[in-house]
Amino acid sequence: MPDFKFIRVEEDDGIYTITLNRPEKRNAMNPGLHRDMHAILTELRFDPQVRVVIITGAGESFSAGQDLKEYFYDLSEAEGKLERERIRAISNEWRNHILRLFHAPTIAAVNGWCFGGAFSIVCSCDIAIASEEATFGLSEINFKHFPGGMVTKNISETLRPRDALYLSMTGEPFDGRRAYEMGLVTKAVPKAELWPTVRALAENLRGKDPVALRMCKDAYKISMQMNYEEAYWYASAKSDQATLLQQASQGAGEGGWIKGEGGIGGFIKGNYRPGLGTAEEAKA
Repeated sequence: MPDFKFIRVEEDDGIYTITLNRPEKRNAMNPGLHRDMHAILTELRFDPQVRVVIITGAGESFSAGQDLKEYFYDLSEAEGKLERERIRAISNEWRNHILRLFHAPTIAAVNGWCFGGAFSIVCSCDIAIASEEATFGLSEINFKHFPGGMVTKNISETLRPRDALYLSMTGEPFDGRRAYEMGLVTKAVPKAELWPTVRALAENLRGKDPVALRMCKDAYKISMQMNYEEAYWYASAKSDQATLLQQASQGAGEGGWIKGEGGIGGFIKGNYRPGLGTAEEAKA
């Protein structure tokens, strides 16, 4: 794995923690950080050894959003038009495409300040756990702008319409508790409990079947863009695909997953109860 200047990457038995690492700038996203994040997520994207990805921030911040000087001002003054377009393209691609559709579960661990463009990271991750003391805000209105890029799209799909427009128009900051109440994050916990909570969740997800997790993500995120009929046929096709992938991963023949010990067959035989845990947990 290459050395990165603006992020740290740690791996522990399939759980990868990516830390935005510009604490002196509240982990604001400059062109270099975007290059690093695009590179690492592209590298990990189809690696079957990657079971869970956690994204967090160094120091007291998650991310203050785009670096207003390096991303906006300096690029407009010092770089050519093609370079500006390239950086903005990879900025959008890693947050709103690669991360949103990443094959393994993704968790945003929001440890502190989270502003502007960082909302795209939170919204694109499958699960977001925030410190109750974290500070969120859409402050673009305060420098005579609006939540640009894909941020408005992100919050339109995550927040209630009244909340999304209110926060966009006022720039009012709010804490992790309020973020949970509005549905921006999955859970808010005291700061001291943030990492133990995130780690326990990551270990729980690592114990689930990776094919099934991928299908959960695909079925949910893609069907959001479909009507009921389209979603039904898509889910039917994904179910067939899931069966084939399970059979291939387990080295089983036709019907191996349906009738096998770890699938529906194990439930029929009374080996475990899916509502209370996996077959592996029942053996423990």
